[in-house]
Amino acid sequence: MVAHLVRLKLALLRNSLRRSPMQLVGIIFGAAYGLFILVMLWIGMALLSTQDASLAALVITLGGSAVLLGWLLIPVLASGVDMTLDPARFTTYAIPMRSLLVGLALSSFVGVPAAVTLLASLGTVVAWWRHPLAAGAAVVCAVLAVLTCIVASRAMTAASMSLAASRRFKDVSGIVLLAPLVCLGPIIAGVSTGVTNLRAYLPALAGTLSWTPLGAVWAVPGDLAAGSPGTAAAKFLVALATAAALAWLWKASLAQALVTPAYNAGKSRAAGNTGFFRRFPGTPTGAVAARALTYWFRDPRYSAGLVIGFLLPVVLSFAGISAGTLSVLGYAGSLAVFLIVWSISADISYDNTAFALHVSSGVGGFADRAGRALACALLAVPLGAVYAIAGAILGGNWWHLPGTLALVLGVAGSGLGIASVFSAQFTYNVPLPGDSPLKSRPGNNLATVLVQLAGMAGMAVLVLPEAVLVIVALATGQILWAWLALAAALVLGALFLVLGLRLGGRIYDRRAPELLLAVSRNA
Repeated sequence: MVAHLVRLKLALLRNSLRRSPMQLVGIIFGAAYGLFILVMLWIGMALLSTQDASLAALVITLGGSAVLLGWLLIPVLASGVDMTLDPARFTTYAIPMRSLLVGLALSSFVGVPAAVTLLASLGTVVAWWRHPLAAGAAVVCAVLAVLTCIVASRAMTAASMSLAASRRFKDVSGIVLLAPLVCLGPIIAGVSTGVTNLRAYLPALAGTLSWTPLGAVWAVPGDLAAGSPGTAAAKFLVALATAAALAWLWKASLAQALVTPAYNAGKSRAAGNTGFFRRFPGTPTGAVAARALTYWFRDPRYSAGLVIGFLLPVVLSFAGISAGTLSVLGYAGSLAVFLIVWSISADISYDNTAFALHVSSGVGGFADRAGRALACALLAVPLGAVYAIAGAILGGNWWHLPGTLALVLGVAGSGLGIASVFSAQFTYNVPLPGDSPLKSRPGNNLATVLVQLAGMAGMAVLVLPEAVLVIVALATGQILWAWLALAAALVLGALFLVLGLRLGGRIYDRRAPELLLAVSRNA
């Protein structure tokens, strides 16, 4: 059974490469990049071997701790990024738990992340070639470290599957975890500012991590090289205990996840409570807008865009504080608008099989495009305007307000127009309904990335007139140019929005059956 699971993973990987030449190109580029990183790391380890053993221990302990931390956090943030052998797919098979655990662990090595981690870990042996005992221990510790990384990843994935039995927890946690992720820049900046003496701080940090589950396995060869076998043995026991504890957590969580339904039944609601449908007119456009607005507040895949759009200007304002001005907050509002409006470029993909409601009800293409754009605009434009006004107030520069509003309106109109076209023309493998907004599904390839980049580039071209006028206003200090930018945004934004809705509507009417087939395949 273990060998069968490994062969299954190999077959899935081979078939995914045959599915699309562009995907194969993307894998080749990714492998080339990983190989480049490995070569640089091995060269770095060779150079490190010529230095004092304490320096090698410091670098390897800190770097190894970061690697293990990454393997722990990524499954939490992405709710299990490796979907090729999803344990939930084995619920109907009577596979012994031990065989399933070993098979999933070994199959995890079939992939770029695990392979790169293994080769990078074995590369640390080069740093200890002048200390034979430490080099031998480094081989054992490298294998143990990679196994710990994989088991940690699988344990966190299985634990998240158990918690996913609560739909409310899944929706809320997926969004809440975005806050520290978006604010990571200011957090790192604050920590870096507080650390005034790296020469004293880093050794103390490495010494602390060497006794924790994150760094113990990486610190063993350094202690042997320093002539402290007792300390090395104690840290190796910490590493073994960590691997054993994670394996137990994985087994317990997986056993529960395999017999626990993924979602609970939906709760009952009072009769007559139609939500947003009460607030929109009884037209096709109004119905689509009400449905889309409901998704924005109740679907974490949409809500995540709102959270990021709200937080990102705040993050950028930290740079303004360092420069002594908060005017940047107003201009960051247009970035928040961009993040929100571009989300609907994949709205049909997000609909998944629910898109059949639009096709079967005969909603026209223009009404469908207009309803989705209206719901998005009701969220994006007020948020951008609030940041524009806040930037003018906090920055004390009211003459910036026309320019910031021009960018907000220009990005909203042009972005909604071009996103409406791309949504009707292209579909993507997005997270399924109920999944984490950060989950990555197999099937997207380099062509998908190029399509997204082309859409963003097209939006930038459409907003270029307003942007140029705002830049001229900032360069000359004449507010007239800012007012001209606002007038241009009102005219061009409305024009591009109408054109995008009409063109997207025609494409939608022509391709509706194809779109339904495409999103049904991705289910």
